[in-house]
Amino acid sequence: MHPDHPLRRRLLLAGAAGLAAFTALPGTAHAGGTGAEAVEPDIDSTTTWGARSPRGNISLLQYRPSRIVVHHTVSANTSDFSRAQAHAHAHWVQDLHLDKNNWVDTGYHFLVSRGGWITEGRHGSLRALTGGRNFVLGSHTSGQNDQAIGIACEGAYHAGAVPPEAQWDVLVTLCAYVCARYGIPSAQLHGHKDYGETLCPGVYHDMLPRLREEVAAARAA
Repeated sequence: MHPDHPLRRRLLLAGAAGLAAFTALPGTAHAGGTGAEAVEPDIDSTTTWGARSPRGNISLLQYRPSRIVVHHTVSANTSDFSRAQAHAHAHWVQDLHLDKNNWVDTGYHFLVSRGGWITEGRHGSLRALTGGRNFVLGSHTSGQNDQAIGIACEGAYHAGAVPPEAQWDVLVTLCAYVCARYGIPSAQLHGHKDYGETLCPGVYHDMLPRLREEVAAARAA
């Protein structure tokens, strides 16, 4: 992870203040009575990265999601780890979903770039996550769109491709935060292929046991 990345700065500040004292730090999250906590990551909203407007109304579901589903976007495994590239990737995904799939908006709630930057996908996802009481209907996993938060990782992870460390670290932090805000058990992290005939999310699916362990550890710190 780049030394100037906002998540790294936030984690360094947390370490300096004492990791055991998360509750006293800004940027921590509480999961409505569960006692779980997590570092709040920096997430670039649809406004920040200049998303196109949705093509219709986005449904706001008046309950919490029960799980997270991890995806990969099957985009290029770029070596450009910049924030600008994360924004360009968010545009690429939205254009694909609007213009080719004819969806109302980006199907995923959030995207994690190869450089470890997080962008809001579907409009309204970030506001709902911050509130922790409801979430927007996604378009990422058949049969799970009204139950799960969809998080997509930039890149193609078939044939043994390895996720960059920055992407992995931020995926853990984002999943921990989503679980904390919504009271989702750390065990309820799944891959797209758990729910259909697909290879998505590639090697990330094999890494799900590690992801669950690291998310649980991040919430317990």
